[in-house]
Amino acid sequence: MNNIYHYPNKQRKLDASLPAPTDSADTRAIVDSVQMQRFVVEYDYPVVFTRHAFDPVNLHLLDVVRRREPGKRHRVAVFIDGGVAQALPHLAGQIQAYFSAHNEFLDLVGDIVVLKGGEECKNDPDFITNLLQILSDKAIDRHSFAIAIGGGAIMDAVGYAAAIFHRSVRHIRFPTTVLGQDDSGVGVKNAVNWLGLKNLVGTFAPPWAVINDGVFIDSLPAREKRCGMSEAVKVALIRDREFFLWLESNALALARFETVPLSYLIKRSAQIHMNQIAHGGDPFESGSARPLDYGHWVAHKLERMTNQHVLSHGEAVAIGIALDAHYSVLAGLLPAGEDMRVHQLLVTLGFKLWNDQLESRHESGRLAVLQGLREFREHLGGELTITLLSAIGKGIEVHEINDQWVTESIAWLKHLK
Repeated sequence: MNNIYHYPNKQRKLDASLPAPTDSADTRAIVDSVQMQRFVVEYDYPVVFTRHAFDPVNLHLLDVVRRREPGKRHRVAVFIDGGVAQALPHLAGQIQAYFSAHNEFLDLVGDIVVLKGGEECKNDPDFITNLLQILSDKAIDRHSFAIAIGGGAIMDAVGYAAAIFHRSVRHIRFPTTVLGQDDSGVGVKNAVNWLGLKNLVGTFAPPWAVINDGVFIDSLPAREKRCGMSEAVKVALIRDREFFLWLESNALALARFETVPLSYLIKRSAQIHMNQIAHGGDPFESGSARPLDYGHWVAHKLERMTNQHVLSHGEAVAIGIALDAHYSVLAGLLPAGEDMRVHQLLVTLGFKLWNDQLESRHESGRLAVLQGLREFREHLGGELTITLLSAIGKGIEVHEINDQWVTESIAWLKHLK
């Protein structure tokens, strides 16, 4: 067994041969003690990059469902984002055909459930309750599967419901956006909004598997394709200079949404995110640093200030990335001129890096966006820790933000618009 530490300055190692206490001193030594419980839980889940995942000859879904228990027939509940179902009217039939073709191992439980997607589902206080009711009605248990096909909001909501139902049922994600496939879909977080705050309620619960099907990207509107690119720029800036150089070289092709470079952007960005989660030392974010949230303290606030309609998450992140790049220069961390490279890349990709809400002020005269710092700290906990840039491809953590430099960075963005 582990050591037991006694106070003051007494230590005894307990084992099966420990005699029963014979006097009050021994009793106090046993009762007044601390035993450190320590164990390691290993997580692993496949992240698949493919096309036409629901073609019966594509065995990726079948393989990930069967990877632990290959011989049994697995019960599966399927949830689809309503926007995806509308854009791909044949998808439900393709899924049913896939399950029929592999009926020996896959059991589609009841009807496919079509859900209203978008940020509204994360704001609806009844949404999670309804999902839990559906899982209960389908008698989904901890050896069953809940598949979510959709954008980040649907994956968040279904993932959260799956994580708390029976203390976690097996969850498979099919991200259908660039943002989902290159960032949020490959991570370990699930959350919904509450009390007007983004992702206030949620869990850290790794999925059973992630299947990135490029066919879903083909059908996206241009704006949706572009939005996910900002997260790729983010991880390149904080972790991979060579990837940033590749983004610069291929920016025009990416702005045209050419399939091959866009597919590479998604895969490389996902790999960097996965590497950070696996090897960054804090997969469940128990510390104060959040390097993957570079540019996000501004973005989260802007999303709320524009009611999440004018600016999408990816568009707000692009603004936050550009603002924090210039702030990094003002702080003496990033060489002058590198902020312009960041700005130029984002503009070439098609982002508009200005929103009038950046200049909104409270009655006190302080910029309203600066309230995002307090909310960011409250959400993440611990010491205020903001990731900035010390070079292209290298992030650095700071623990305070200068209001004047934020004001100057906003003025810089306004000048460049």
